[in-house]
Amino acid sequence: VQLVESGGGLVQAGESLTLSCTASGLTFCLYAMNWFRQAPGKEREKIAYISTSCKLIYNAKPVKGRFTISLDDARDTVDLQMNNLKVEDTAMYYCAADTACSPTEVDADYWGQVTQVTVSA
Repeated sequence: VQLVESGGGLVQAGESLTLSCTASGLTFCLYAMNWFRQAPGKEREKIAYISTSCKLIYNAKPVKGRFTISLDDARDTVDLQMNNLKVEDTAMYYCAADTACSPTEVDADYWGQVTQVTVSA
């Protein structure tokens, strides 16, 4: 199983960025897809979750209303559209896949490589 992320980078506060994560080696429609992040000196946190099979979408409070998670089943890809970025969104971002119908589950079966998002003031 591979989860390959793309789209990280350096932006200014208020700008937008889209992260993508393409999966291979798994039956994409059977998995819930997640985005986590870890800021310097802080614990890893889950910020978004989406599952077609569980019919659930979740966005953590810090990103609700600004970030949108979506699936593209044709490309086996999960996207994270991030709008109105803030300096405190600076972190390493990870996508992850699991089969749990639990939006707040902090673990996952498979993890992508990190992609860095840096937001400058």
